[in-house]
Amino acid sequence: MEISIKSFIMLGAVILTGLSAGLFYGWSVSVIPGTQNVQNSTYLETMQSINKAILNPAFYIVFFGSIVFLSLASIHQFQANKMAFWVMSVSSITYLMGTVGVTGLGNVPLNDQLDVLKLSEMSDDSIAAFREYYETNWNHLHLIRMIFSVVSFSGAVWGFFLYNK
Repeated sequence: MEISIKSFIMLGAVILTGLSAGLFYGWSVSVIPGTQNVQNSTYLETMQSINKAILNPAFYIVFFGSIVFLSLASIHQFQANKMAFWVMSVSSITYLMGTVGVTGLGNVPLNDQLDVLKLSEMSDDSIAAFREYYETNWNHLHLIRMIFSVVSFSGAVWGFFLYNK
């Protein structure tokens, strides 16, 4: 494989999308099961803390860099390799709609609802009810974005192999 801008972009798409898929998969198999048995207030406090902590440059580079690199990889393959172009385009659309879209339109609004709660001022029943609402919806949306990110990553890997044929 020759070192070129196209190679760098293709490899960047694979690495960033893989990191994103890995984050979401890792969350699904560790954080979600680990929080299922904690008390309601502890769960909500933990999620408030995590939701603040994850908003950092490293996360933004991986999360948004994936769609940038996938899109650039698609564009660079348009003239060179039609099959790689289509695979990378589908990966881009899959990531944009299923990962970025679900996060922005689903998980983030739920996080915003959680963020404004004053848990110390809520009754135990209110905390339990909000947890049920939040956790059920958030985990469902997370499963969707995890699946879409893994599918997108798989497509990026396939596109990378097609590019190197």
